[in-house]
Amino acid sequence: EEAVFLRKKITLVRAFSLLIGSMVGSGIFISPKGVLKNSGSLGFSLVVWFACGVLSMFGALCYAELGTRITKSGGHYIYILETLGPLPSFLFLWAEFFAIRPANSAVVSLAFGRYMLEPFFAPCAAPVPAVKLVSLLGYYMVLTLNSWSVTWSARLQTALSVIKLLALALIIVPGMMLLAQGHTENFQDAFDRQSLVLDKLPLAFYAGMFAYSGWFQTSFVREEVVKPERNIPLAVIVSVIMVIVGYMLTNVSYYTVLGTQDVLASPAVAVSFVQRAFKSLISVVPVLVALSCFGTMNGGIFTFSRTLFVASREGQWPPLFSMIHIRRHTPLPAVMLMFPLVTAMVCIGDIYHLMNFFSFSRWLFIGLATLGLIIHRHRHPELRSPFKVPLFVPVSFTIICLFTVAMSFYSDPVSISIGCTMVLSGFPVYYLIIHRQMSSRCRSLFYYLTHKLQLLLEVVQQEIKTY
Repeated sequence: EEAVFLRKKITLVRAFSLLIGSMVGSGIFISPKGVLKNSGSLGFSLVVWFACGVLSMFGALCYAELGTRITKSGGHYIYILETLGPLPSFLFLWAEFFAIRPANSAVVSLAFGRYMLEPFFAPCAAPVPAVKLVSLLGYYMVLTLNSWSVTWSARLQTALSVIKLLALALIIVPGMMLLAQGHTENFQDAFDRQSLVLDKLPLAFYAGMFAYSGWFQTSFVREEVVKPERNIPLAVIVSVIMVIVGYMLTNVSYYTVLGTQDVLASPAVAVSFVQRAFKSLISVVPVLVALSCFGTMNGGIFTFSRTLFVASREGQWPPLFSMIHIRRHTPLPAVMLMFPLVTAMVCIGDIYHLMNFFSFSRWLFIGLATLGLIIHRHRHPELRSPFKVPLFVPVSFTIICLFTVAMSFYSDPVSISIGCTMVLSGFPVYYLIIHRQMSSRCRSLFYYLTHKLQLLLEVVQQEIKTY
């Protein structure tokens, strides 16, 4: 009885919550170990954390400008498609679907399961099968919610963003109190150069940038944001500054209470912190951290489903995934598609190997997207963007991203080679399926199956375009 399309339901507060809820998740509770291990010392790890924050701000500003120049949803995918062409955008889509997004979701899900079970098994480590089972249950809950309602997903994200900030505050406050009392012994010889290994620094940056990742989430839902020209840049700038300050204080608190050896030895840094600083909250903080991870899962599913939705609308993904449920107004097929791959990666994966595996592909394509901004400016000098950043911001961000990607081949050649192979495997698929037209028999079978699934899922193509 009414037009079927994705409604504009992302207000400024919800955009801010989406960014905070996506950035402050599992990263700050698991990445400190990876940053410290690969940077070599406490002082250099703090430098890496701050540098990652500045780099994230540069990338967020670039994406805010891209969001005012290109008015479609889809994030990295649509920016690469509009600036660099269909082949690079399909390679991103291929890598995102088969490597980046399921590995990222698996990392966050495993962190959720580990922190959720930690209070029940302390001081012992939680059994791995139990962690994976709880991880999958949490992921399936978020998947169901995003299939059911856009409004409820956005409301949950807002509520969980408040919980995330509370979890950070419970870590920051005791650390700052101890520091004010003169407990600075853990910061002696903070910049010990003997343990610095330069070829491991890209992995330290990957771990740090993973914690900040999420600053690009509003670009995935651009068509659903109210007043995007104003709200996207405003939400991006405020949220990234808040997260940089929060992460720096959180890491200082970790080191004040635990020290470098305890951070490296801990499977769950936030839990070890609470055991040392706040024994009365030993069962509270891990649950807050788990809820933070839950919010990150929710934001990830919410945004990536829009990438598949837009790619399907642009003709580079099966048309079923650009369809919307006739009553729920959610992109149901796109939301459900990640279910089997995430399940497989949670069952067989390890957090830190998964992190290196997907980080190569993610930062390669983010660097290409900001390179596209430079090209788009050159091609369309007449286009007046309501939000514009100085040219050195996209240039420096692009160079750093691509340099870090190149250096990572020396740091972890096995994981990076797997990620590179995954990207390159998209070439024959593009030329065999996207570039060439299917035969009439294959096309008939394809549309027959699409029609049957459409009836089963009760979905239709959106009736009007909102861009």
